[in-house]
Amino acid sequence: MEREAIVRKQLLEKINNLIQCYCDGCFLYRQNVLDSGKRKSHKFCISECTVGGQIRELGFKEIRLKKNKRLAQCQPEKSLYE
Repeated sequence: MEREAIVRKQLLEKINNLIQCYCDGCFLYRQNVLDSGKRKSHKFCISECTVGGQIRELGFKEIRLKKNKRLAQCQPEKSLYE
């Protein structure tokens, strides 16, 4: 369990570092907000920006970790039912 928590923390730190390094103060995001609005600008970041794609992939990995952890907790031990 501890290993999963460490891996999750590392993923969140990577996401945070990407956002701090590349997304905070991004010219394209600000310009897209002015031109198209916040919603379309966010959609651009997620679907077309390479940094947004990296953040999305790291997020999917984090979700898979949570899902696997939940599944492991729900499965009964075999020795109790044999």
